[in-house]
Formats: sequence, C-alpha cells, structure tokens
Amino acid sequence: MDLFTELNSWHWGIIAVILIILEVFAPGAFMIWLGVGAAVVSVILLLAPSMSWELQFVIFAIVSVASIFGWRTYASKNPTKTDQPNLNQRGEQYVNRVFTLDEPVVNGLGKIKVDDSTWKIEGDDCEPGTKVRVTGVDGVVLKVEHV
Repeated sequence: MDLFTELNSWHWGIIAVILIILEVFAPGAFMIWLGVGAAVVSVILLLAPSMSWELQFVIFAIVSVASIFGWRTYASKNPTKTDQPNLNQRGEQYVNRVFTLDEPVVNGLGKIKVDDSTWKIEGDDCEPGTKVRVTGVDGVVLKVEHV
C-alpha cells in the first residue's frame, strides 16, 4: 500500500499519457476516456496535493465512467455526417435501381440477381423479364415494384 500513498500529480499525468497513447494502438474510443480521468485527477492533485489515494481512485473512476457515458450520449445525438451514408448498408445501395427479373415472383416472393449476388425480393407477382425498381429494404429482403 506504500506505493499508493506516494501517488502524486506527475504519476497521474504519466498514466494519462500512457492511456491516451494506448488508444492509438488499440482504437475503440475507450482508453482515451480513462486517460481523461487520469488527467483530471492529475490536475486536482496540483490543487490539493494532500488528497488520499482512495479519493484519487474514486475520482478517477467517476470521471472515467462519466466521460465514457458523456461521449456516447454526445455521439448518438450528433452522428458523423458522410457523403456516402449507405456505404456499409448494402441493401440500401440498391434502392431506386431498376433490375430485370430472371425468375418469376410468385405469391409475392422471388429472387433477383443483383451485381454478383442473389437477393430475396417481395412485391407483386411478375413474369421473368419484367423490369422492377427496388423501393426499400427489410433486413435482407428487397421490396420491389413494377416499372
């Protein structure tokens, strides 16, 4: 326990820098918030150097958890804007595209060849050779309508 009683502002500052550097090598926006907690404790220890090590760890834990939840709340309310919003939503990329059926749509269900893959489709019954437009996506099923 003597190790903990010797903690000072410099120790917490070094811990903060190490945690932030670790974030560079293990991205995931987690270590940086622990680094923020350590940095806050470092600054508080500059102002109150006689603080007990137990209180230091409590402040570190509270600030770390609060910064993680604060960031997650902020990030969910302010999503990153992109010029390609459907980049990782493959089905959404096909909305409004027109395709020609190779197989019939029977009882509202069928399959369609899209680029290099086959997708399930839902729509009105159609014969092969009919042109259909993708109007939406429901999971892995494309919603289509006659053109």
